[in-house]
Formats: sequence, C-alpha cells, structure tokens
Amino acid sequence: MSTLINLFRAGNWQELAVILSVRIFTVFCVLPIHEYAHALAAHRLGDETARLAGRLTIRPTAHLHPIGTVMILLFGMGFANPVPVNPNNFRMRNKKAGFALTAAAGPLSNLIMALFWYFLTNLLYFIGAKTGTSSSILWIAVMFMYYAGSINVALAVFNLIPIPPLDGSRLLTAVLPDRIYYKIMRYERYIMIGLMVLLFVRVLDVPLSFLNGVISRGFILFTGLPFGTGSSLVGLFG
Repeated sequence: MSTLINLFRAGNWQELAVILSVRIFTVFCVLPIHEYAHALAAHRLGDETARLAGRLTIRPTAHLHPIGTVMILLFGMGFANPVPVNPNNFRMRNKKAGFALTAAAGPLSNLIMALFWYFLTNLLYFIGAKTGTSSSILWIAVMFMYYAGSINVALAVFNLIPIPPLDGSRLLTAVLPDRIYYKIMRYERYIMIGLMVLLFVRVLDVPLSFLNGVISRGFILFTGLPFGTGSSLVGLFG
C-alpha cells in the first residue's frame, strides 16, 4: 500500500498505472493458476475433493477470497480460497508428505511464472537496446513484465509464511503432530485478521522485502543470461 501512496504523492502516474494493472492481472490470472496448481497436485496424488468442488479450473470466480483479493490490490500480497484437500484419499503411503506437496504446488507455480515474466522482461529490454527503441510503449511493457515477475515472487514468499491461512501453515503438517496443528487451525480466522494488521503497520516489510529482493535479483540474472541484460535490469529496478 505504501508503494501506491508514494507513487501517487510523487505524481508517477505511469508506474502507478502499471502496478495497479499488474495487481488486477494477479487477481484474475495469477491467483487462479496458483489455486489450480494445488487442485492439480491433489488430483494427481489421488484426491478428487478439489475437482468435485469445482476447483480444478483456472476460472477466477472459483478461487477468489474477498479479503485476500483486497490484500493483493492494496499490499501486492494476498491469498485465495484454500483448495479443499483430503489427504486420506492420497495414493501415497505418507499422507502428510502428500499434503505438504499439495501445499507447495501453489508457491512453486508462482516461482515458475516469475521466471517466465522475468525472461520476457529481459527479452524486451534486449530488443529495445539492440534496436535503439526507447518508446514509452516498450518501457511500459518492460515495467509490466518486471512487476508481474516481482508480484509472483512476493506471492510465493508470502504464502510460504507458516501461519494460517497461508500455504506455509499447511506445510507444517509434515513436521507438527496432528493435535498441535489442528489446535492452531481452530484460530485461523483470527490469525488472518492479525496478519492483515501486521501488513498494514508494515511489520513484515523488512523480512519480506529482503527475501523478495534476493530471489528476484537471482531470477532476473538467471533469465538474463541468454541476453546479457540481467545486471542492467537489476541496476535499473534495484
């Protein structure tokens, strides 16, 4: 939210419009893919609960959570409705491991999408540098793709925080006894409200920004290897 306010105060309308566009894109395109990845992983492991609930789809209305959607638009980080999973239906013997794999599928899809968007960012930047093109349309496209990659990294990192209702909390099933895990999940709604408060007062800004920056810079450098543009983009966007 602070990013939007700072851009508004600075009168940087172009970048403000790009970030808002990316966040809307995230709500209707990125979050559905994230949730679809959960449903697909569960389906492949033998659990049909998500499919029968209509969640094995990339249709946005099947996945969006009102509070998580607002969080994405304001803070650039949020969540969708959790995909229903019944580990007892998994074909694998270790049900907890299967549940953890299903939980990890969402953030993993975000990291794959981040690589895709950063690759396109490097490609467009390379084309612009080689052709000497510096049009505002090309620059807007580069910014859009960069922020699309960044928000995917942010979603992956954010969702791996081990507190409900985020995916990281479901990864805890692999290490916590059921008694403790279910006791924590009883307070999921209140923990979610607390999470929003922490985001609003920016307590999580420093650790999340650090992790997002490390992963984003690594991804940009990696996807820029074919073009030799990674270092330039890291310097340009910080």
